[in-house]
Amino acid sequence: MRQRRAELVAGVDEAGRGPLAGPVVVAAVILDPQRPVDGLADSKVLSEAQRETLAPLIRAQALAYAVIAVDIDEIERLNILGATLLGMTRTLQALAVAPSLALIDGNRLPKSLPCPARAIVGGDANEPAISAASILAKTERDRIMREFDPIHPGYGFAQHKGYPTPEHLACLERLGPCAIHRRGFAPVRRLIAPELL
Repeated sequence: MRQRRAELVAGVDEAGRGPLAGPVVVAAVILDPQRPVDGLADSKVLSEAQRETLAPLIRAQALAYAVIAVDIDEIERLNILGATLLGMTRTLQALAVAPSLALIDGNRLPKSLPCPARAIVGGDANEPAISAASILAKTERDRIMREFDPIHPGYGFAQHKGYPTPEHLACLERLGPCAIHRRGFAPVRRLIAPELL
């Protein structure tokens, strides 16, 4: 989409809907057409090194950006979709510059947004602002999970970032859930005594 001078388009994406542990992180980015960032793509197709190189460039060259983490308590209370949609609203509200339009990756829009919005399936691969948001969300969530690793040793959060890898599932079986595991997710829920749910 071409950005008219008066039009400030924010791309919005999340990281961490699928993991069994940790927050879901949502980012919004308004790119500066005068300072393009080369190499933007869906964060899932970029290497960790590429994401870590691009993230500071996005922060330095964007007109505005915001990154919000929605914690375990809200994920448990709202479910993961509700928590993600809440994060999208909060992230757009947190932008230092008010966008005139939000392009949101996926097929769902939050009910109350501070600006008009459009949902775009596969937007993280096709819309540069959404690609930038996906990179900021992913790098921030990875950072958070690395910080959790020594706090909750033995689970390997620095490696798998909470995703349901065979290694993570094996650790979960051996150690049981910790404080940052999502109790509403089936692989975690089945390991918790019914009276603790």
